[in-house]
Amino acid sequence: MDPFITHTGLVACMDRAAIDTDQIIPKQFLKRIERTGFGQFLFFDWRFNEDGSNNPDFELNQPAAAGATVLLARRNFGCGSSREHAVWALADYGIKVIIAPSFADIFYNNCFKNSVLPIKLSEETVEQLFTLAAKHPEYKLSVDLEKQSLSDAYGLELSFEVDESRRYNMLHGLDDIALTLLQEAKISAYEARHSA
Repeated sequence: MDPFITHTGLVACMDRAAIDTDQIIPKQFLKRIERTGFGQFLFFDWRFNEDGSNNPDFELNQPAAAGATVLLARRNFGCGSSREHAVWALADYGIKVIIAPSFADIFYNNCFKNSVLPIKLSEETVEQLFTLAAKHPEYKLSVDLEKQSLSDAYGLELSFEVDESRRYNMLHGLDDIALTLLQEAKISAYEARHSA
């Protein structure tokens, strides 16, 4: 997993609450066995018309959202089924940060395991960010996980909180497997002592 320390990116706004994992990555695309390649199917039913053409009304198809790496949404992002593929699709598409007032628990946990930073902010603060994004074309946010701060080019300075162990793991690029491998010497010693 890649370490996450700082990131500055264009903001894409999805002014919707309760965006569920079935919309993030529909079930028919869950047959792949690798973690890559899911970005092309992200929000498939919303992004594309029945004939496969882009839906011009969908938020991520707007010219202002091209190349966005920060996603701004409403409460309860990532609800629905517990598929980790939803985070894989967002990451493969290029999303590095998701900002919302709340997240579904399993989705939230999966973000940290895949180097996507979910940031919880109050509904009022999220509303402020939607207003700023509407006011400023090509609105960008800068995220500093080390300092747990969020800023823009217009004087905005916010702080956010992340559980210390999750923060440490993201800063150092440690997923569950990498954390286990940090104990490799102890594991090998245990196995040597308990070999059949």
